[in-house]
Parts: sequence; structure tokens; C-alpha cells
Amino acid sequence: MRLLIDIIVGLLWLLIKIGDTVFFAGEFVGRNIKRISKNIKKIKLPQFSFSLPKIKLPNLRINLPKRKRRIKVDKPKNVNIFPGSIPHLIKFKYFIFGSIFSLIFIFIPFLVLIFLQNLPNPRILALRDISQTTKIYDRNKTLLYQMYANQNRTLVPLISIPKTLINATIAIEDKDFYRNPGFDIGAIVRAAVGNLQGKPLQGGSTITQQLIKSTLLTPEQSIERKIKEIILAFWSERIFTKDQILMMYFNQVSYGGTSWGVEAASQTYFGKSVKDLDLAQSAFLAGLTKAPTTYYPYGDNPEFWKVRQIEVLQRMQQLGFINAQEKQQAEDEELTFLPPQSPIYAPHFVFYLKDLLVKKYGLEMVEKGGLNIITSLDLSLQQKAENIVRTEVDKDVKYNLTNGAALVTNPQNGDILAMVGSRDYENPDFGKVNLTTSLRQPGSSVKVITYSAALTRGYTAATIINDSPTNFGSYKPVNYDGTFHGNVSLRIALANSINIPAVKTLQTIGVNNMIALAKNMGITTWNNPEKYGLSITLGAAEVKMTDMATVYGTLANGGDRVDLNPVLKITDSQGQTVYEKKNIFKTKVLDSGVSFIISNILNDNKARSMAFGANSPLNIPSYEISVKTGTSDRLRDNWTIGFTPNFLTAVWVGNNNNVPMNGITSGITGAAPIWHNIMLTLLPNSSSLGGQKLQKPSNIVEKNCIGRKELFIKGTENSVNCNYVPTPTPTPTP
Repeated sequence: MRLLIDIIVGLLWLLIKIGDTVFFAGEFVGRNIKRISKNIKKIKLPQFSFSLPKIKLPNLRINLPKRKRRIKVDKPKNVNIFPGSIPHLIKFKYFIFGSIFSLIFIFIPFLVLIFLQNLPNPRILALRDISQTTKIYDRNKTLLYQMYANQNRTLVPLISIPKTLINATIAIEDKDFYRNPGFDIGAIVRAAVGNLQGKPLQGGSTITQQLIKSTLLTPEQSIERKIKEIILAFWSERIFTKDQILMMYFNQVSYGGTSWGVEAASQTYFGKSVKDLDLAQSAFLAGLTKAPTTYYPYGDNPEFWKVRQIEVLQRMQQLGFINAQEKQQAEDEELTFLPPQSPIYAPHFVFYLKDLLVKKYGLEMVEKGGLNIITSLDLSLQQKAENIVRTEVDKDVKYNLTNGAALVTNPQNGDILAMVGSRDYENPDFGKVNLTTSLRQPGSSVKVITYSAALTRGYTAATIINDSPTNFGSYKPVNYDGTFHGNVSLRIALANSINIPAVKTLQTIGVNNMIALAKNMGITTWNNPEKYGLSITLGAAEVKMTDMATVYGTLANGGDRVDLNPVLKITDSQGQTVYEKKNIFKTKVLDSGVSFIISNILNDNKARSMAFGANSPLNIPSYEISVKTGTSDRLRDNWTIGFTPNFLTAVWVGNNNNVPMNGITSGITGAAPIWHNIMLTLLPNSSSLGGQKLQKPSNIVEKNCIGRKELFIKGTENSVNCNYVPTPTPTPTP
């Protein structure tokens, strides 16, 4: 693209120069043609005379009279070819004439010539190199996964590909394949209309175009690449027959994971040669090529492939390739997939990373570019975390919970140190789903956002909030323990996760203000604020664990947001650096004093003892660790998130299908023991880091207030009555 811009700039310069020349010529002729014509008439030609010779004829003598002809003309006068100024309108006409001439006969042909010369020759489609293996490592360069490590790319002739697969592919990808010239004008127009309507850049690609895109071009979504794709597709159709193009397509496009080409895909998924595939299997493979990562049966959404397979079968029936009975039989057939052949460690992390890289570099580069990727993951810690999650969830079957997930990060630089997406990746019911990136209700763990917003609007840790039965229109929240505690300070309300004070605080500061801060701190899923009410502060709106790690990481960083980034370095097959994490991008989204006070409340074991007791799993002696729990409505999600300045651990337990748990009390069962054990694994090995205390900002002052030494943001220390000492007294629910 940069080269193209340079070419265009250069040609524009050339156009201007040529335009100037043409303008001068046009101006000269236009301004002087009348004067030149007039002067020509006045030109006196030089005088001359001549005599005809005498001619003697035989027997005849004729004397011709002598005649002289004289033509008088005016002597030539000097012609002024540079007369005075002419009207601007005429100048403009001459310039337009010169510009149009240059554009049509010089600029456009030259640009087209340059554009065509830079296109790859489609003849290389039949001579392409075999793709190289991409390797993913942990931070200590321990191999996690190899893409194409066990690849078996076997080229097969079109005659070996079953008719069902050919028809399925044509039906879903390019129904006019044998009739179009390599591109489909109708599809391109439909895609263009969609693009003009603001939709994501659309395709409208034929099979030939898809072959070109996956083999000769980059996957970038741009008008320039689309034009190249169409030109090369048309060019290829002049070189190869339709059957040759179809054979190259089946042998060279991606079918997900390590499978490139139908033979490798058939062996990978079904353990058989492509010639032995039945209709149901063919429809599955035909549906993969549109989005291999999305429809990959081993990925995060293993149910998506079935929806796509049914779509393929419906299209085949509409086009007359199969009848209704064949379609129904194929839909009802249960496909059995072989397990992935390549050894894989930290599978949820690997596929999470792969999705990130595909979005940034494209599928072709990630899966075929021979990349070496050093990640932030610590495989040793990962395996310990996996074991802790599995062991603790197995202990908690009495609570009717079946799954758990954990995420460990370094909040200072966004490194992901461990990602446990489920209790057991190989579990056929729920193992493949990555709960660290799935949408779940966060419960009271989002109260840190509400109270952070409150502190930025004049609240203090000593502000008194009344915990009593309150109706907010049709909404009547209750506390987790079913009681009310009277007047409590903000510190006590947050530390013990009392619900009603949080709802009252949100009503005062405004839902929109809380949501705005949540987005700044890292929440990416709250995109419809008009749908959310006061219950959002109790976790009614779904979030991702990765987002919650960013939110709590903002608190750990003194108000600086650092997004998660699991990549340390990427090199290509030639050893050249593609990317390297060096400078950490930080965004100040919260006052450092506010983040310090919230973090201080979360590590105040004495303050939270009213709800959790003095010796709960939230307390790790000798360390100042800020931690918060959260339990969603009807006990469907249970969270614990805690951090030091250098380590952050988030844990979730529950059931993927939202079946409620039972017996989970006060947030200290379920997720809390998992969190406690993972933190114990982290801290002894890095005590100097894990035990590091949060640094108190300069705008924090301490003052004796309501029976304790309280923290205030400078300027707010006199805004509360510090002589008033509330005594929380639980009262039964009326």
C-alpha cells in the first residue's frame, strides 16, 4: 500500500508537469491562432517574374507573346507570440484540456501498467512451496503447540474427490462456478452495497477468487486487495481450466487447524481418505473453508460446525444436488471426530492466542508462515493451576458445580501467566469452552467499579450509607445474608459486599457514569447502557474474565489501565522479528488515590470479617493482597479476584449450562479456595514481588475517623463527621 501511495504521488507530480506543458502549448495556440492567421494574410511574398520559352513546331511557327506576372504581397512583419494577459476562464479551459489529456493518455495507462506489473503471476499456483510449521512457546521457550507438526499434505486429483464434496463446495461457495469468468458481478455489487451501508467489508468471492486470496494475496480487507483478487481470478481463468482451478482449490485452501487440503482434512477429522467421504462428512468439510477458526470442531465453539453443515445441505437441496430424504439422512448422521493429532499444552490459551493473531496477521500468516511465537505463559505455573482447578472442583461436587476456570496475569505489563479455561479440556460436554473468555455474570465483583466512581465524585471510605429495606421502583434488592445492617461506612459496605448500600450509591452517582468508568477500566461487553438498571452493580450484566482481570489490574497499577497481551516476541521463518513487546502502553483512567483506597479496602481483613470471618480463604498471612468475591443471581456464577502489584488471579466456578449451584456461602466456598491455593503457589516463589505493597500516592492523607485510621483523598478529609461511630447491627428481613 505504501508503495502504491508513493507511485500515485509521483504520478500526480508528473501529471502537474505534463499539465503545465500542455497548458502552455494550448495557451500559445489558442491565444495566437487568430493573430497568426491575420498576419499571414498581410505577408508580402517576394516579387518574381518568368518567361515562357519559345517553342518551334515543325512546319508551324508561332510567336507567343511575352507575359510577366507580378504578385505583390506585404513584407512579413514581426509576430508577437506572447501578447498581453488573457481572461482567467480561458486559462482554466486550457488547464482542464491539458489535465484531461494527461489523465487519459498518460496517467491512467501508466498507473494501470505499474499496478499490473506488481501482481503475482497466477501460473505459480501450480508451483507453490509447501507451508512451514508455526511454533508456539511459553516464556521459557518450552514448546506448547506446533501448527503443521504432523501435517500430511497429499495432493489428490479431482477424480479422487467425491462428487458429493464437489457439489457441496460449489453449492455453498460458488453456485455459478462453471459459468462465471472467475468473478461474480452480482455478488460483487451486493457486497459493495453492504459495504456502503456501513457493514464490515464484504466478500462476494468465487471459488477462483478464494483460491487467489488464500494462495497469492494477503487476507487484508481492502478495496485494493479486492481489485487484485478479481484481476488475478480473471487472469487465472484464461490460464487454467475450471477443473484445474477446482483441483488446486481442494488441495490448497485451509480446512482448519493443521489441515490444508481435503486429503489432510479428511485424515485429520475422520481418519479416512477423501475418496471415502459420505454426504454428511462432505457437507461438513465444505462448510469449513469460509471460517476455519469459527467452525473448527476442536475450538471454543464446537457446536458451530453443525449449524454450518445444515446450511450447506439446505443449499445443496435448493440447487437440486440432493433430495429431501438425502438431506435429512445427512443431518441425522452423527459425525465422530478423531482427537487432535498434535500434542498441545495449555489448549485454551493456545487457541485464545491463535484467534488474536489471526485477527492481526491473517490466517495465512499464522498457520502457514513458519512463525516462532514466544508467549507470556509460564507452563509450569499453568500446569499447577490446572491441577488446582481440577482438584478443587472435584471436591465441590456436593455444591452441584461441575466446572471451573482461572486466569493469572501480571497487571504491570499485561502478561498472561496461566489460563485455565475449564476443569478438563477433553471433557466432551463442556471442556472445549474457554470460560476465561466467555460471557458470565460477575456478581458483586463489579462493585469495585461502582465505588471507584463514587470516590471520584466526593464519596470517601468513611461516608455513611444506610443499609435498610429500600424499593427502587419495581426493583427491591436484598442482601446476601438476608439481613440489614443499619448505618455502615463505605469501607464496611464494600469489604463485606453488602448489596443495598451499593445500589443506593449507584442511584446517586448514576448508572451511565458507572458504565463509562467500567469501559475505561477494561469492560468491553457493556454496549447497551439503556438496557441496564441499578442491578448492574450486583452483576446483572455479563462480562469476560479477561476484562475483569484488566479492571482489577487497573487498581493494582494505581489507576493505569494495561490491556492483556500474551505475546512477548514473534519471528518469521527467516528469523526476522515481526513483533516484540518492549514499551508497555498505559492509560490513566482512574485517580491513583481512588485506586489505592479501593485496593486498601479489599486487603482489609479486619473490615471484611463481619461477613467472611478472620480466617477465610481470602486471607493469606504476611501478605497484603486485595481480593473481592462475587456471586451472581440464583448462584449460577461464583467468583474470586485478587491481586498484589505483580500478580493477579481471577477464578470462576459454576456450570456451563447455568444450572444453579447450592451451598455456596458468602463467596468463601467454590472459587475462593482455588484462588487461595493458586496465590500460595505464586507468592513463596516470588516473595519479594508478591509481598510488595501498593505505594501510597501523594494525594492520600490519613485521619482518625469513626473509630479507625481512615484514608482520604486530600481535600475530602473534612467532608464527613468522623466523631460518629456507627455500630452495625444485623436485623432480620421484614
